Parts: sequence; structure tokens; C-alpha cells
Amino acid sequence: MRTYDSIIIGFGKGGKTLAGWLGSQGKSVALIEQSPEMFGGTCINIGCIPSKFMVEQSHKIDAQKTFEEKSLQYADAVARKRQLVGMLRGKNKDKLVGSNVELIVGRASFEGPHEVKVELPDGETIALTGEKIFINTGAQSIVPTIEGMAESSRIYTSTGLLDLDVLPRRLVILGASYIALEFASIFARFGSEVTVLQRGTQFLAKEDADVAQAIKAGLEKQGVTILEGVQLTRIEPQTTHDVLHLRGALGEKTIEAEALLVATGRRPNTAGLNLKAAGVDVTDKGGILVDEENRTTTGHIFAMGDVTGKEQFTYISLDDFRIVKSALEGKGQRTTMNRGEVPNCVFIDPPFSRVGLTEKEAREKFASVLVATMPTAAIPKAHILGNTTGMLKMIVNGETHEILGAHFYCVESHEMINLVKLAMDQHIPYTVLQNFIFTHPTMSESINDLLGLLK
Repeated sequence: MRTYDSIIIGFGKGGKTLAGWLGSQGKSVALIEQSPEMFGGTCINIGCIPSKFMVEQSHKIDAQKTFEEKSLQYADAVARKRQLVGMLRGKNKDKLVGSNVELIVGRASFEGPHEVKVELPDGETIALTGEKIFINTGAQSIVPTIEGMAESSRIYTSTGLLDLDVLPRRLVILGASYIALEFASIFARFGSEVTVLQRGTQFLAKEDADVAQAIKAGLEKQGVTILEGVQLTRIEPQTTHDVLHLRGALGEKTIEAEALLVATGRRPNTAGLNLKAAGVDVTDKGGILVDEENRTTTGHIFAMGDVTGKEQFTYISLDDFRIVKSALEGKGQRTTMNRGEVPNCVFIDPPFSRVGLTEKEAREKFASVLVATMPTAAIPKAHILGNTTGMLKMIVNGETHEILGAHFYCVESHEMINLVKLAMDQHIPYTVLQNFIFTHPTMSESINDLLGLLK
């Protein structure tokens, strides 16, 4: 039995940062990761970094080139993406070398509240015990059961599609989630004929209708076809492609595809952990149940990141580390209840970034609501950047003048949204940003004009 001060299951953003900090405090740490291809976690290997690299590479494609020419650029981008990911993966491993952290490759499962069993790649099993244990195992794609899927070799999750060497001429995406739309935008720019299948009849139902319609129009402008109210009922593999059988309000039809991306959601990665042996409970959606300090139902065991079933962003996993660190130091000053608004961004073209409430949510919650919208085309910097697609929207409390929400569908929105989060967290009235002196020409200065339109 190997004994450690701390055992961390999962080499994700929260886990690796915690391992480094604990090691620097002189604690003995075992960091367990089941795959050497996942050192550093989802973001570096199969998420944010490779996908955003491909976003940037897709912007360099000349729309006038042939599909074959675009395919060569795509293959080159994939090769360079692999080099980038490999370099970052190695750096993440090297950072922990000599820092009181022992990296163990294998599958971990609980044997008791303090005991963890690890099955090594060679079949050997080792037993560990730790005073405190931390779970940071992330999430995995949900793949529905559809007739013919098992027989097809052209079905991909986001992980597999990111590593596809050959650009598919026709890509069909099952689901209209943010991940789905990001991939739709990437592959459409590379030259694929992209079709998105949405089972529901309302596109981006969680967004305000004007914002959702603007995003839909922007994607369609790129050549993305969005089919709403349709269900994929059967997959019929052929020699060079699959035939997809669809059913919807207008009847049945078929479409063909060289690749099918399944983007119907992700679920917490808890299978095989044997959480019951440790007394760790899960929510009704399968996430590990945690309190505001990220403690599980077994007090010395914590969980961080996607595995909790909450917001699936790498910066939330990092903030979970801050919360756990605060709890371990006995301060308890940082919790999930006081980390403020959580912004998010979808790297379609242009990116869509939002924070806070929609207009609909705000009007249901507050008596007085002020709303301002403006087209991206009204911003000089957007013309300089050559991308005037989109719109900006801000929602404000008419009584307190605090910002309730911001929805930016425009170039560089992923940078702009962070300023709004700061203002919201600090309860700064909108008039401060309305009269703020921004540098010129920038996209951020549009906030002056946007807030000047409030009514």
C-alpha cells in the first residue's frame, strides 16, 4: 500500500494545478491519469486548444480555392495542431517533475473512503491510500443508439473529428449545441458542405429570439444548412459514404455524408470510479454532488470541473482549484456562491459571447428592464477587420442601473465580454461603461454607443 498526503484522480486543469500547488507545499501527491494522451486534460488535448487552433486556421482559407486545395490546407492544419497539442502535453507533464508529485498512468477506482486501486497498463494493480482525495476526471460525449451506427466507420465525437486527417466533402452534425455549431463553422470555412440536424423546432432556444436568429443567419451565410424539427432514424453505410435517414414535420428524406459528428451533449466521467465505496453521492444527472467548497458527501474527498455536472469550461475547473485551495487553507473565502457571473464564448465566425441574463429572463425577474441592441456593422473596427456580421445586445436593470446581461455576436467578442463580467461582479452601473474612455479604434469602444441606446 502506497501512502500519500493527497491523491488526485484526473490530469485536468483543476487537478494539475492543485497537484503543483500541493507539491510546492511539501505534500506528497499521487496524480493518476488513465491515458498518457490526456496529460493536461480535455482543454489541451481534445478541447479548447486544438479546436481554437482549427478555428484560426479555417480563417486563412481562400474561399475561391477548389475543394482539393482546401483539403491540403486542412490536412496541414491537422498535422500542425497535433504538434501543438503534443508540445503542450509534454510541458504539462514536465511542470510536475520533481515537485513531490508522482504521476501514475492507470485506471483508478475507490476501494474505500481513503483507498484507491489503480489498474496499470500492463495489467498490474497497485493500492494507494490518501489523507485527501480529489476527483477531476472531466466528461465524455453522449452517443445515442441509432440503427446502423455500429456498422458505420464514419461516426465521430468531437474528439475523433478533431483528429480526422481527410476533410469530409459532406459533414452532417447531429445536434445544434454550441459545440455542434462551432464545428459547423470550422468545417464550413474549410470547405465542407455542412448540415446541422436539430431535433427541436426552436434554434438556440435558450437565447433571445433576435440573438438566435442573427446567429442562424450568420451560419447560413457561411453555407451551413440547419434543419430543425428532424430526427435521425437510421444510418445506412455505403462504400464511400453513409446514407442518413431523417424524419420530420415535412416527412421522410435522406441525405448523404462522408462524416457524421454526434454532438448531443456530454456527461460526467464517473463510470468505473466505484464512488459508492467511498460514500460519494451523485446528482440525478450523474454529476458528483458537491457543496459550495467542492466537497463531496465524504468530507475529505473533493471534485472539480466537468465531473460535477456543472458548467463545462476549463476556466471553471481552474476556479474550482481556487475554491478547493481556499478550503484547504481553512479560509473558505472563495466558494461557488461568490465567484460571480460566468461568461462563455462559442467560437463560431464571428464568435458569440454572453454573460448574465437574456432579455426574456430579465423581464421575468425584474419590474424595470432597459435593453439596447446594435448591429456589428455600426462599429468602425469591425469594418477594419473585414467582418461586420452580427449584433450586440445589453440588458440593464432600470432601477439600479446594474448590467443584467450582455450578448455579443461579433468579431473579438470573446475579449469584450470579460470587461462586462467585471462590471457585473463589481456592481458597477452601466453609466460608467457608457462614459468610459476606450482606445480607438477598438471593438470594445462600441460599448459606449451601445449603452447610449438604452431604452
